[in-house]
Amino acid sequence: MEETASPGVLGALADGIIWFISNIFMAFYNLGYAITHPQLWLDWSNPEAVMRVVYYGGSVEFFFVAFVTILVVFGIGLWRNSFMWGCVRVLEGFANATGRLFAWAGLIMVLQQVFIVFVQRIFASPDMVFGFGLGLQRDISWYAEELKLYNAMVVSLCVTYTFVQGGHVRVDLIYAGVKYRTKKIIDMVGAVIFMMPMAVITWMYGWYFLWRHLITPKPSASESLDRLMMKSRAFRWNVETISFSPNGFDGYFLFKILLVAFAGMVFVHAVAVFMRAFLQWKEGPESETKYLDRDTLGEGEEAYEGTH
Repeated sequence: MEETASPGVLGALADGIIWFISNIFMAFYNLGYAITHPQLWLDWSNPEAVMRVVYYGGSVEFFFVAFVTILVVFGIGLWRNSFMWGCVRVLEGFANATGRLFAWAGLIMVLQQVFIVFVQRIFASPDMVFGFGLGLQRDISWYAEELKLYNAMVVSLCVTYTFVQGGHVRVDLIYAGVKYRTKKIIDMVGAVIFMMPMAVITWMYGWYFLWRHLITPKPSASESLDRLMMKSRAFRWNVETISFSPNGFDGYFLFKILLVAFAGMVFVHAVAVFMRAFLQWKEGPESETKYLDRDTLGEGEEAYEGTH
């Protein structure tokens, strides 16, 4: 029985290796084809273009394009460490810029909550109007539920910024007691084993979750491209505008966009974490804070910076 099972296992393993290698080579073709034929996926006035975006955004082909791109960039970085440091600075700069921008959503959330309480208790008004001329008039409950959106912006779009700033929680059961280069190996393994797979899984679920609330007929992750092309004949935009309470916030599709943005930013930043850890492992402790752009609370407050 073992003799008959062994060839089957080896055959499956060989098929898997062939599938993996063929997808790596096809990634170059797929990327080149997408770049040279932008009208096939950028012309959203064409329903077929939208369906191609839906299909390829959560496809194996897209994953391997991203995977091969990372391999090529890392390969160039091995040859030129300055190039890899440049990639780290760009990716961390993107995380910092995005986080610093959307961190203001926290202030807006607090101010809006104060204004809601003020309008309700002082003026006893059932609605609020923001804007000049043609203002945005909504019920109080709409603005109250909208506060969740600001909170979601902070959580999803500031996550990589917090990582760069050293603000995430770390459970130092082993990490704190090991040598410097061992720490960097742990960081590299963590980026590949934990951050990237989590981001990919979240993207896969979030991608189709988003599009099922934007268009009809509703797409499915199990559908082939040909099937989606057939569905494009009945395509129409159907953006979700439901609310969970009468006159409540009706833009919940924005949360689904933030979920996809969160997954994409975490995956991209995992690349930055891996590259920085690799370069620090190679160059030693003197590169610990090299090109690291962290906010400061000012002189005398160093003990509170990056605490977690």
